[in-house]
Amino acid sequence: MDVVVSWTGRSACWLQEALRDTNEAFAARLGIAVRTVASWHKSPELVPRTEMHQLLDQALEAAAPAAQKRFALLLTESTGSQAAQALRVAVAVVVRGTDVLLVCRRDDESAGIRWQFPAGVIKPGGSPASAAVRETLAETGVHCAVRQDLGGRLHPSTGVWCEYFLAEYLVGEAQNQDKIENADVMWVPRNAVPRFIPVDTIFPPILAALEESQND
Repeated sequence: MDVVVSWTGRSACWLQEALRDTNEAFAARLGIAVRTVASWHKSPELVPRTEMHQLLDQALEAAAPAAQKRFALLLTESTGSQAAQALRVAVAVVVRGTDVLLVCRRDDESAGIRWQFPAGVIKPGGSPASAAVRETLAETGVHCAVRQDLGGRLHPSTGVWCEYFLAEYLVGEAQNQDKIENADVMWVPRNAVPRFIPVDTIFPPILAALEESQND
């Protein structure tokens, strides 16, 4: 587990993100006011009071191993560590009725991926859910809203850390908005996804979520 010598608003927000807490949940976990958490988001360079450092230390130490790993990835990304550069990507699994939205990447021999769900890089300190919504709109012209956080993993083909979100279609005609990176965009039946993406590379919670939401 990484040791934080001096907490800032930014690193506190990274811990919140690693724990997958809302502002309210993170405040309750630390026993502080929600406005304090909001101030960290507004002023990432802010240095919390000494007693707040202790609360943050305790929250990190008590975190589950998976959350500690996510925090370490965020921390190493921020410091530019050559030992562990972590690219983080938000992935949106957008459903509309019985269909799900896919994009076709242009050939990338290093990864061998073509059809996949809309995705984009999460900016340091940014919200993964917001990135998923933003990148879906930028790539496909589709507006969506996140319904469920499906979790994260290191992608088996690319080694990139991915955060997955089940999202609901709101409005917009699906079209290829990024012709440099993508060759096509289309809606496909949910049960046909394994015909486009090798099933052994699909994050299992995605398949479960698609099946559950289709039965709703």
